[in-house]
Amino acid sequence: MKLKGLHIITILSLFCLFTFQIVVFGQTENFWTKKADFSGLKRSRAIAFSINDMGYIGTGIDTSESVFNDLWQYDPVLDSWAQKANLPGVGRRNAVAFEINGNGYVGCGMSHAQSQSGNALKDFWKYDPVNNQWSSIDDFDDGRIYFATGFSIGNKGYVCGGKYGPNDYSDELWEYDPSTDSWDKKEDFPGGVRYQLTSFSISNFGYVGLGTDQDMHRKDLWRYDPSNDQWTQKVDFPASERACAHSFVINDKGYICMGTNGAMLDDLWQYDPIADYWSVKATYGGSPRKNGVAFVALGKGYVGSGKGYSGKKQSFWAYTPQAYAEISKQKLQTLKVSPNPASNVVSISFKNRPFSRIELYSIDGEVIMSLKDQGFFSIQGLESGAYFVVLKDKYGVVVGKEKLIIN
Repeated sequence: MKLKGLHIITILSLFCLFTFQIVVFGQTENFWTKKADFSGLKRSRAIAFSINDMGYIGTGIDTSESVFNDLWQYDPVLDSWAQKANLPGVGRRNAVAFEINGNGYVGCGMSHAQSQSGNALKDFWKYDPVNNQWSSIDDFDDGRIYFATGFSIGNKGYVCGGKYGPNDYSDELWEYDPSTDSWDKKEDFPGGVRYQLTSFSISNFGYVGLGTDQDMHRKDLWRYDPSNDQWTQKVDFPASERACAHSFVINDKGYICMGTNGAMLDDLWQYDPIADYWSVKATYGGSPRKNGVAFVALGKGYVGSGKGYSGKKQSFWAYTPQAYAEISKQKLQTLKVSPNPASNVVSISFKNRPFSRIELYSIDGEVIMSLKDQGFFSIQGLESGAYFVVLKDKYGVVVGKEKLIIN
């Protein structure tokens, strides 16, 4: 039967006792929602990570230019903050953090708001959220560093780039293995010496880029593959060069938000690693800023704190991505997919609006294929079943969609 343009397919031989609901893609998402202010008050240059859908923020500088060693937990269900055990080391700013196997790791940084008055640090600490306890791990082997970036891939942590002191920068990548409590130097970052970088990880790869070197802000992006210790350059970030940006990952898509190119920025961009393609998304809900933090909880990105034109911030906003959700009662635009069902090559006919990309999704929302604008694509090798063909314009907005049956 038909449900306003959508076909419900019942496979009687296997599933006659069950009722199915067909879901499709909607433009009801891609927006920001104001959340509870950070209970640690106004804060900049802090660290963040998430564990089991709880967000954590710690360290950084407040409005009095004091540095902290505190840690706070955010509960997205209650929209509330709770203070946790302080990091045992000294207060710091511009530290690095990552998560491995349900534990948070925090280290390095600068011990004072003013570099000339403080010390770069090399100590590293592990946080156990179950017992709310910290334990010391092996010091960072590259020495005392701050303004680096941290990320994790699988059961390993990584620290890249950073600054040792005035006019002394790093292009090195180091890997931490918690099973041996040791650091191992890896292939240097190909973009050259860099600090105030941005990084995230998707599947089995790390992505590092942007930031600044001795001379200028950058917009390049590089993918790191730990299986062969190699870097590959990816398409440049399409907006302004910047440093001190915020990043997070939802549904295997990377997001970069705000930062500075001299001015404060408030834009949000999504990176598709399969297509090596950027799409602009909803502008940040709060004021433009840099040196804030970001984490993901329950499928949403949380971004806040940092420093704006009027000083340090404590506000937080949640980003709800455009996702595989909601029952659609009608198609966006007329889209013809033929043949349908299909088993070899599929042709696309779409005349209403221009589009720049074709994406093929599985029934549970996984991206199977992402191609630039063309009138056909091959489905050879794909499993039989129901899929969705989605067309997007140059801004990443969905302009057409249709269900496809592969047999």
